[in-house]
Amino acid sequence: MQRTPLYQKHVDLKARIVEFAGFEMPVYYTNIREEHLAVRNFAGMFDVSHMGEFIVKGKEALDLVQSISSNDASKLKIGDAQYSCLPNDSGGIVDDMLVYRLAEDNCSEGEQAFMLVVNGANIKKDWNWILAKNTFDTRLINISDKTALLAVQGPKVVSLLQLLTDVDLAAIKFYTFTKGTFAGIENVLISATGYTGSGGLELYLDADKAVELWERILALDDQLKPVGLGARDTLRLEMGYCLYGNDIDDTTSPLDAGLGWITKLKKTDDFSSKEIIKAHKRKGLQRRLVGFKVDDRRVPRKDYPIFDTEMNCIGNVTSGTLSPSLEYPIGMGYVNIANRQVGTMIKIQAGKRILNATICKVPFVEI
Repeated sequence: MQRTPLYQKHVDLKARIVEFAGFEMPVYYTNIREEHLAVRNFAGMFDVSHMGEFIVKGKEALDLVQSISSNDASKLKIGDAQYSCLPNDSGGIVDDMLVYRLAEDNCSEGEQAFMLVVNGANIKKDWNWILAKNTFDTRLINISDKTALLAVQGPKVVSLLQLLTDVDLAAIKFYTFTKGTFAGIENVLISATGYTGSGGLELYLDADKAVELWERILALDDQLKPVGLGARDTLRLEMGYCLYGNDIDDTTSPLDAGLGWITKLKKTDDFSSKEIIKAHKRKGLQRRLVGFKVDDRRVPRKDYPIFDTEMNCIGNVTSGTLSPSLEYPIGMGYVNIANRQVGTMIKIQAGKRILNATICKVPFVEI
């Protein structure tokens, strides 16, 4: 298994280390609930250096990005970021990703540059997929191994991190980014594309500087906590954000998953499965990803079957947790389109036990 540049720091903090996406990663340091609430109420820092980063650079860089991305990257200005997905050739999803429109300082005349950020478990798959689609005058550079990524999330993050840089952090609006010197480290990409719903910033930097930055940030305030992947999952689920491998995968349509807002079927550029997804929309959805709350203390788990009140199977659970903010179990899952309405009573089979639940709005919490 691989290790991020911060592995020893996690060990020193006595984190519970588990295998995740081929890496040895911290799932928690103290406990998931405490770390979750630290992010919701103050600030927490995640090591997400297992994520993948690809540079797309060339005269036809935009053409390549448009051909693989469901969203419309032509709308991006330098300093903008965009959530998107990589559709496969059968209407499913290779991965979800972030697209950053980079400055052209290091480009030749007429070239553009983008950075694609993908899930750690899918780096090889995504790289091979994009490489096979590159019939354009552009270059692909995999900088994943050389790049560290710290996600510092929570309502107090901007004011705390401002102590480490002259960059105006408050000016970085949601889904924008800038580059600057941070804690004396040059060329740090600072973005606001958080996965928790509590605000904050992401810091991309050279891997050999990761330990230095981690230590500087943790020293800012005792209330700023290191946070593991366990709380990252509970935080994203409270917001109703999809997790690749659970809520979306190679078999799920972006429309079924509620990702029509990042699937621009009217953009002039073709992308993989565009016609398949168009046909899917015309025909009408048969199922839909929904959120639900459970009237029980037992947590619904992935692949638990979902039934209507007459015990007809109508779908399956994709994600579930005990919400630290709400103090009751929540989850997401796919159900038949006729059963998707908010307020619909459902039942979830957990072994021999049947859990009563209700479909509800997402996000589950208001921040």
